[in-house]
Amino acid sequence: MSTQSATPAKPDLKATHESKFKSDNTASNRCGVTLMNNQVGRVVADVMRKQPGVVVMELPSMIRVDGSDRMDFVYDEISEALGEEEGYFDNAEFEENMSTHYGRMIHEDDRTIMFANPEEAAEYLGFDLVASTK
Repeated sequence: MSTQSATPAKPDLKATHESKFKSDNTASNRCGVTLMNNQVGRVVADVMRKQPGVVVMELPSMIRVDGSDRMDFVYDEISEALGEEEGYFDNAEFEENMSTHYGRMIHEDDRTIMFANPEEAAEYLGFDLVASTK
């Protein structure tokens, strides 16, 4: 009877393995925000889900709202959906319920606009992105 035990093979710590986490530097043509998953956040998400190209993903503590190219958060539409008077939902309410965003964000008096591409945001603002040397 043998008393030797099999020794487990030592892992090769110098071996490289393909990561399941990858980065991709190509433009996604997407923009989005993360909202709090509360009463207001749910209503904002419901309003936005009606826009073409917008995808809403509800998670336990947050709501992702992602769109293609451009998304407009029209404040009066959101105020109405909340059952409030025109002008209730504004930039301050939007900022209070949003925790993160990606894309270019432009605040107007009546809406917040998210652009996927900085060139489109610059064109909307009338800003020339071409660097000039003087």
